[in-house]
Amino acid sequence: MASNIPEETTSFVGRKTELAGLEHALATGRLTTLTGTGGVGKTRLALRAARRAEPGFRDGVWWADLAPLHDDELLLATVSDAVGLSDHTLRMPIDVLCEWLADKRLLLVLDSCEHLRHACAHLLGEILTTSPGLTVLATSRQPLDLRGEQLIEVEPLPVDGAADALTLFRERAATAAPFDDPGTAEAAAEICRRLEGIPLAIELAAAGVGRQSVQEIAQRLGSRLDVFAHATLRPLRHRTLRTTIGWSHELCTPLERLLWARLTVLRGDFDADTAATVCAGGPLTADGVRAALNGLVAKSVVARDGDRHRMLDTLREYGRMWLAELGEERTAADRHAACFLRLARNAHAGWTGDDQILWYHRIAEAHADLCAALDHLLAHDPAAAQEMAGRIGFFWCCCGHLPQTRGYAQRALDTGPVSGPHRTRALWVLGICVLLQGDYPAAERIGEECVRAAAADGTAEGVLAAAYLRGLTHLMTGEPEKGLRESERVLRTTGTATPLESAYRLRCHLITVFALTGLGRLEEAAAAAVVLRAACEAQDECWTRSYADYQLALIALLQGRAAPAAAHARAMLTGKHRLRDRFGIALGLDILAAAIAAQGEGARAARVYGTGQVYWRMVGHPQRGTPELGPVREACERRAREAVGDAAYRRAFEQGRSDSAEAGLALALHGELLT
Repeated sequence: MASNIPEETTSFVGRKTELAGLEHALATGRLTTLTGTGGVGKTRLALRAARRAEPGFRDGVWWADLAPLHDDELLLATVSDAVGLSDHTLRMPIDVLCEWLADKRLLLVLDSCEHLRHACAHLLGEILTTSPGLTVLATSRQPLDLRGEQLIEVEPLPVDGAADALTLFRERAATAAPFDDPGTAEAAAEICRRLEGIPLAIELAAAGVGRQSVQEIAQRLGSRLDVFAHATLRPLRHRTLRTTIGWSHELCTPLERLLWARLTVLRGDFDADTAATVCAGGPLTADGVRAALNGLVAKSVVARDGDRHRMLDTLREYGRMWLAELGEERTAADRHAACFLRLARNAHAGWTGDDQILWYHRIAEAHADLCAALDHLLAHDPAAAQEMAGRIGFFWCCCGHLPQTRGYAQRALDTGPVSGPHRTRALWVLGICVLLQGDYPAAERIGEECVRAAAADGTAEGVLAAAYLRGLTHLMTGEPEKGLRESERVLRTTGTATPLESAYRLRCHLITVFALTGLGRLEEAAAAAVVLRAACEAQDECWTRSYADYQLALIALLQGRAAPAAAHARAMLTGKHRLRDRFGIALGLDILAAAIAAQGEGARAARVYGTGQVYWRMVGHPQRGTPELGPVREACERRAREAVGDAAYRRAFEQGRSDSAEAGLALALHGELLT
């Protein structure tokens, strides 16, 4: 069973009664919402409850953090990503998600729903109706107002006596101050009472211990809260938390306050270099950003986990208010977009080389920020948006964001320049998207347009990219001869001047290998695949190399060499797993299962075929691939059934389908399940 529950990085205090009630709610209802004011601990409670509930859900617990989303455009994609779905189809994304969840027994946690309440309610109404084994735990400052919703109000921690609030304060401040003397202990208890047991407020106060004594913090916080004792801000807990955040803000240096405001433009986790790139300017230098960031971490305004940083929603809201007060909202968004456009350029340039895997993962992890940057550029700099969509589009296609990528590429083409290399690249991305979604007529049209645009640009990169798109379209539509002519023509007429052109040439060589295999010219195909694989290996290029391995596996299988076919299939799967390319993994599992069946191991082959179905469902497709693969699959499946009988085959196949994706893949690769 796999899950994606975030790790808890600090101790968990109290909440025994709430956890017991939440455990009962999850066992008896299908939708439970934790409500309460900001900073009261809804996320921490959900995190602990999800971890405890995990054994009761056959298909795991899946966490979707909605805090980085500023509107509902990415909601469906975020939830799909969270549950392991990489939609490659032309269908409505909500239909694909409903189908994916229909037979699952899992717990889905939606954290921070309040700013997307109506969209969340609509989405949950759909998936809860069609997925009887689905249970949902949501956190929100307000109810989602859905039928059957169980509400659990998360109250602040108890403050009387040796209570949880005081325990939390002591644990967070313990390294900075001893609590031996009665005066310190009494002041700590007073702080917890003043802050009404609100965990975030207590943690902010505890972060001040060391720079100030516990007694000084109690006095200053008390004075500040007394000023607002007759304020009209409601609810009172919200007033208390805002007052405490304001007190923490005052304790920050001017540069720390400026950084606090500017950091709010970042949507997800970030490292110090990204913070410096996005936030430096005016009095805040790059070195100043790093110093101020350390100060905000020390004051618990920013959380740090390794080299990654994050700001809590409530503190982010306060920072946004100050960003608006400073009049820097547009400037901050411009800097943010420029930073992530630079990331897109660097990732595109680094495609061929030993950092290819790193760039894949960086693009995947920065998804929310890249989308925010693209949205900003589409509104304010369409030419830059067109460039960005073209540079990250192929990464996104491989990460499984096809509907979004297609939408962004089309918008960039509609609003950006009508000619030039960036437009050609965006056209290429759009063509790859529609091809992978199975829209072959559209891929044909876009491929022809891409060829004309590339010819007008006169760049080798564009010409090679267009030829790859055209050649792949021919392969998928059962015309390998045309695909071969396309690749041979462009490889003959273009040279290699840059690493990027080299990357596109490798892909065109891949078209040649696929086409030769499709034409039955297996000896030529094998020789070309070996040369291509060696070229990829010399450059440490993983994506194309894994498909060269795939072709070597298919060729060996067609030649009756089952053992080499299995070895090449496992090499292909290793590469695709490193890239998190689920479509490629699905193809690789099919060819591995066929090779195992050809070796006479029917039950093992059936189980691998079953795991392959798990991955095919992840991309929303039935089995796909070039036309020559279908007969191979069918023949090897028949052989596996004959080897063990229909009943044994079905049992093993269903066992593979019931394994988690990661566990099944590990079994296929290494012969043992993950523990």
